[in-house]
Amino acid sequence: MTPVVTATTHPRTSVRWPLLIVLATLAAVAPVATDLYLPGFPAMGDELGASASGVQLTLTTFLVGLAAGQLVMGSLSDRYGRRAPLVASTAACVLAGAVCALAPNVAVLATARLVQGFAGAGGMVIGRAVIADLVTGRAAARAFTLMVTVSGVAPVLAPLAGGLLSGPVGWRGMLWAVTGLCVLMFLGVVLALPETRPPEHLAQHTSYVAALRRVAATRSYWPPVIMLALSFAVMMAYISASPFVYQNVVGLSAVGYGIAFGVNAVGLIGSGWVSSRLVDGVDPVRLVRAAFVVQLVSTLTFLSLAASGAATWLLPVPIFVAVATNGAVLGNSAALAMSQVREVAGTGSAVLGFSQFALGAVVSPLVGLGGEHSAVVPALVMAIASTLGFAVSRTTQSRSSSSAIATS
Repeated sequence: MTPVVTATTHPRTSVRWPLLIVLATLAAVAPVATDLYLPGFPAMGDELGASASGVQLTLTTFLVGLAAGQLVMGSLSDRYGRRAPLVASTAACVLAGAVCALAPNVAVLATARLVQGFAGAGGMVIGRAVIADLVTGRAAARAFTLMVTVSGVAPVLAPLAGGLLSGPVGWRGMLWAVTGLCVLMFLGVVLALPETRPPEHLAQHTSYVAALRRVAATRSYWPPVIMLALSFAVMMAYISASPFVYQNVVGLSAVGYGIAFGVNAVGLIGSGWVSSRLVDGVDPVRLVRAAFVVQLVSTLTFLSLAASGAATWLLPVPIFVAVATNGAVLGNSAALAMSQVREVAGTGSAVLGFSQFALGAVVSPLVGLGGEHSAVVPALVMAIASTLGFAVSRTTQSRSSSSAIATS
């Protein structure tokens, strides 16, 4: 039985926890599917008789599907509602996951991963649109922050979980674990997700091109999108460089690296929780600007320490602070952006997600240019991204806060 329509022109004042957990799961599937099976790459190549580049292709095709899927799924949800595309995409994600785990060769695996990425994008993009349908202003900032905090831990902890699973279950077991998460995602959508697209918006039948034009023409939408993408770039630079920085530069063991990774995840969760509590009384724009100030100071400190080569044992401290500040930036920026394009929230969410992952894809390979025994380049990339984010945050108050922040 399909849940009844709950969205109206007068949104709720909050998103209930069961629904918020489902939305967080939808957002977490893609990063888990990206990172969880990475420790199994060598064994995968041996079993399937594939080269290193062939195995890497399974990750590339997933990311291509993820980027393309966001642009398509967002528009579909604006035209046909949130629930139907989500049910279809999550079901496809489960089927593609099973094919991945059973793949007889790398060609089948790469193709199935492409489909899995495309389908999994639906959960990410439509999940944000669901929140924009239901709540606005501070309530939206609180919901986005909690969702982003839960889902944001996934790319941080997934490689660690993969390392623990690689021995006992192997790479196929890790892909079955991803499929199991997709099953939970599907059940959550079927059982707990109502249709939230307002009927008056569905009746408009906005075309894909018209929706894109509307998003592109909304000037107040772009500053928070840019801030979110830049903050995510700081996170991706950290994730990509962390094994080399912590082990080769700082000198931690593999176990020590895992502990440091976990501590940073706790910092991210804590920052997100604090932000979700503060947003009831503090303008989300002010929270984002304050977070960028702290992030900028921490990344510049990281750069100074890395460039000097002295006291490398202190590097984890500014890294921890830089990672933690993302908990305050990502959710609030998403709320600010989505509040500007509620009538085409699916398309707005698609553009936001595409921008986020496109910049992340550019940043990830850059951090390796300095070699495996230097932290200078990762620190420089993080410092540049946070500097630009800080600069954009200083312009956001006058452009978007007056219309974006409504009392809930």
